[in-house]
Amino acid sequence: MLLSMLLAPLGIKEGFTDTDIAGIAYDSRKAREGFAFVCLKGSASDGHKFAGMAAESGAAVIVAQEPVDVNNAQVIMVPDTKKALALMSSAFFGEPEKTGLKVIGITGTKGKTTTAYMTRAILEAAGHKTGVMGTIGADIDGDIQALDNTTPISCEVFRQLRRMADAGCKYAVMEVSSIALREDRVFGLPFELGIFTNFSEDHIGGVEHKDMEEYLQCKAMLFSMCRKGVVNADDPAVDKLLNGSTCEVYRFSMQGRGDLNGDSCRHLNLPGLLGVEFDVSGDLEFSPKVGIPGRFNAYNALAAIACCHQLGISKEAMMKGLEGVKVKGRVEPVPVPGNYTLLLDYAHNAVSMESILTTLREYEPGRLICMFGAGGNRPKVRRYEMGEASGRLADLSVITADNSRFEDVLDIIEDIKTGMKKTGGKYIEIPDRREAIRWCIEHAQDGDIIVLAGKGSEDYQEIKGVRYPFDERVVIREILEDLK
Repeated sequence: MLLSMLLAPLGIKEGFTDTDIAGIAYDSRKAREGFAFVCLKGSASDGHKFAGMAAESGAAVIVAQEPVDVNNAQVIMVPDTKKALALMSSAFFGEPEKTGLKVIGITGTKGKTTTAYMTRAILEAAGHKTGVMGTIGADIDGDIQALDNTTPISCEVFRQLRRMADAGCKYAVMEVSSIALREDRVFGLPFELGIFTNFSEDHIGGVEHKDMEEYLQCKAMLFSMCRKGVVNADDPAVDKLLNGSTCEVYRFSMQGRGDLNGDSCRHLNLPGLLGVEFDVSGDLEFSPKVGIPGRFNAYNALAAIACCHQLGISKEAMMKGLEGVKVKGRVEPVPVPGNYTLLLDYAHNAVSMESILTTLREYEPGRLICMFGAGGNRPKVRRYEMGEASGRLADLSVITADNSRFEDVLDIIEDIKTGMKKTGGKYIEIPDRREAIRWCIEHAQDGDIIVLAGKGSEDYQEIKGVRYPFDERVVIREILEDLK
């Protein structure tokens, strides 16, 4: 692509020699012959210091906001390199956001991933191919590419949007983090809809946000970038969030405050379906079944319903999509031949473990069995706390390996048992994770709920610095085949 085409969105029409640009880099180690290197200033490093290295690697153009000393490369000065990278990336990938691909952004402290997948489930039930970008990765039809962050740097955002557009997606549903908004990773991206789930304390301190006010202000930026905002009317921060917004606003509520309301949430515990059901009123009236357990998921489902209602999606598609929705590694059900429920979940610390086990306990299982391990080369207190949480809340804990990294799995298990022994909870230890899964399946009883915690969407085990393939879905399928 010609340099002039990359610079046109920046309003730069002169002062440079036009040349072909082979790619865009923001990491000098990835700069190649004919690339444009964009100098980004971050909390940990400053790309301006590596401009010379990028030029030596063959970069033809250096885009900077501060003077740089380089040889054999043109230097283009801009006011803000983060915004420049976003605009240049959009141009380089052929402006995928202008191909008919409609982008939906979701922000909030909790529920972004689940709401994204619920929204996709509804849209695809209506016949609209939809990609998802977020914590789990960039997902098209189950083909998931890993991302460095929930919302990656702008160059990767536009690359993935191009991938979705080329795959025939009509919609792209993105988790949009507050850090991404602050760092201009989605600068210039026109969102068809923005969704706000909720707001609570998180990401404060260090290189994240200095205080809750900044955290909220960053999330609020999405609502000056979207055509319409779909927001949780029950959240105390919603009015402050919308102060200064430029979008049309549509509200959802579980307390009768919205354009679309939900109430009478109840548990669903049917063969092959562990979830919730609730009543929707206001602009729509129906009672959707949601195939993910937990009352809090009624809020996520209502957000997805409100979003899709604004897109003209039918109630029939909403009901079909929500009943069959799955989020990889988030209370994900795995089909089994017996009369018990087997779930995969990413819970990998005491807070998330307590949340998932408390939620599952509400479904009154015959037994609640939790299989889990703990990561190596991480604080030991996390292991104690996980052991204590499972000991208190599960009827039986099966302690096994997770990503032991450079530690001995037996040492990690001993630390977990330290917390477990405070509770008197029943446990067994099976260090090999595959054998632990097999034990759970072989010893499952009618009415049991078994959760395999810690791996979630991961498809590997990390042992002594090596990542070995380990997708629990595949492992379960192999075990079930072997037991036939």
